Amino acid sequence: MKVRLEKTFPMPASADAAWALLQDIAGVAACMPGAKITEQVDATHYKGTVAVKLGPASLSFRGEIEVKAVDAATRTLHLFAKGTDTGGGSAASMDLTARIDALDAASCNLQGDSEVSMSGKAASFGARMMGPVADQVIGQFAANFAGRLKQAPPQDAAAPAQGAAAPAPEAKPLNALALAWAVIKGWLRAMIGR
Repeated sequence: MKVRLEKTFPMPASADAAWALLQDIAGVAACMPGAKITEQVDATHYKGTVAVKLGPASLSFRGEIEVKAVDAATRTLHLFAKGTDTGGGSAASMDLTARIDALDAASCNLQGDSEVSMSGKAASFGARMMGPVADQVIGQFAANFAGRLKQAPPQDAAAPAQGAAAPAPEAKPLNALALAWAVIKGWLRAMIGR
């Protein structure tokens, strides 16, 4: 099962500050609910985990992230991530291109274009909910990214981004039931509004 997402989020920081954070792979991973980097293999390869809570049950995915391209001129980053759950019953991958577009000296847009694929138990469990849940996850990611930008001290645009960010907080598991409830509430609001 695949879902494609194209989103734009306004960010409360300069394009240079947002670009510096976007290049910090561990910092970006910390913005994704339930995700964290566990090892940097080399300059373009990382290992990490994503924890997903489904009510009383939990899934833990282990995977790899590859930085496919970094284009400073256009402030564009291309990542590919793939992983399997520790029980081996599910697999997921994501191909993401993210770009920072300046709006003015103090604000910018974070634009993302991604294709997420899932197979196995996780795909069959969430087949009908994958799109709306993915929207919720991306929304949480954008809010966390904006929050990190607000907390970050101003950086010199010429300073290297790798390793420059503060240590990432411990990742909380992604609560799929809370996300599903948020999707259902949104659907109900849309139905009542009609």
